[in-house]
Amino acid sequence: MKKDNTFSAQIKTIYKMLMALFSLFVVAGGGLVYYANNPTAFNFNSENKTVSTVPLEVDEDLIVDGIHIRTGLVDDQGLMVVVNNCTNCHSAKLVTQNRMNAERWNSTIKWMQETQNLWDLGKNQEIIVNYLVKNYPPKAKGRRMALSGIEWYELED
Repeated sequence: MKKDNTFSAQIKTIYKMLMALFSLFVVAGGGLVYYANNPTAFNFNSENKTVSTVPLEVDEDLIVDGIHIRTGLVDDQGLMVVVNNCTNCHSAKLVTQNRMNAERWNSTIKWMQETQNLWDLGKNQEIIVNYLVKNYPPKAKGRRMALSGIEWYELED
């Protein structure tokens, strides 16, 4: 009978050890899940700092060195008419990269009115076209300059 009691005591000891080990795994697993969702939870050296940001009041029509800051357009007569009518639908970059003469600007505006739902500009169309032709005229394009200072090599098959 002593063997039965000894065996039973050993089983109970093993059971208690396994339960303690299982509890340790559960606690460690819970800690890992918590850490995965909140990585700064165990950062004991950091100070809790509250940073508040105050939105700055920025003048949307600010002009610096002759450039309208929000759009990048040149400050000149008719600028705000262009800003109010052109940048509602697309970026000012689209305007500045498409340098055209008056005839092409007028045909582009007509195309936008027919296909892109641009409203009738009325008297503003002349102001817009004059501004664009004066400040963003077509650039004379030619063939690019020949490449120089490049070490060419032969491709091998």
